Amino acid sequence: MPRPLIGITTYVEESTRYGVWDVPTSLVPTGYHELVQAAGGAAVLLPPDESGTAAEVLSRLDGLVVAGGPDVDPARYGADRDPRTGAPATRRDEWELSLIAAALAAGMPVLGICRGMQALNVALGGTLIQHIDGHAVAPGVMSWHPVRPVEGTRYAALVPEEAEVPTYHHQAVERLGEGLIASAHAADGTVEAIELPDPAHWVLGVQWHPERDKDTRVMAGLVEAAAMAPAVRV
Repeated sequence: MPRPLIGITTYVEESTRYGVWDVPTSLVPTGYHELVQAAGGAAVLLPPDESGTAAEVLSRLDGLVVAGGPDVDPARYGADRDPRTGAPATRRDEWELSLIAAALAAGMPVLGICRGMQALNVALGGTLIQHIDGHAVAPGVMSWHPVRPVEGTRYAALVPEEAEVPTYHHQAVERLGEGLIASAHAADGTVEAIELPDPAHWVLGVQWHPERDKDTRVMAGLVEAAAMAPAVRV
């Protein structure tokens, strides 16, 4: 049986130097595709596509990973911008929210990571806390802290114990989006994982960065769901 094909969102850096070149570049850290591959999937990178539709792109895939990155524009959830919120990533917001909406409509398995979890929450009508302290110790430096699963959730079935996870974020889920439940928390009460409780539709978001860890259980859950649900292609 072919490996499930998992799409991973990428983002455009307007000026990226590699070798002799200094050009706009679509990229995502290698940890994402390495984690998909380690979990038994085949990875394909999804640059923003303004010439087609999200549903058209997803029609070739079995699952979707929405990667981490900059803050979601507060305008997307009806809030004024906090001075500590990053500059808008308008093109990325539009593309990823469209992909999430199309994947949800098609019943495709979805995993949101860090920003991807926040985008999932916003796509379903939720809101974000625009700044929290203690989950990012310094620019570009990962920290680790424990997260505790909520008993009876999909996340708890994958990772039943309290686990130390790599984290780098300054925003968090505030009001949960429609249908979502919290499935893990940090010691300070921050929502660390969210999911749709529908057993027939695999949708999970984690606030930390599993691509920076050796634990493949969360990604393996996505890949397994994608392997078992080929009929969800749109």
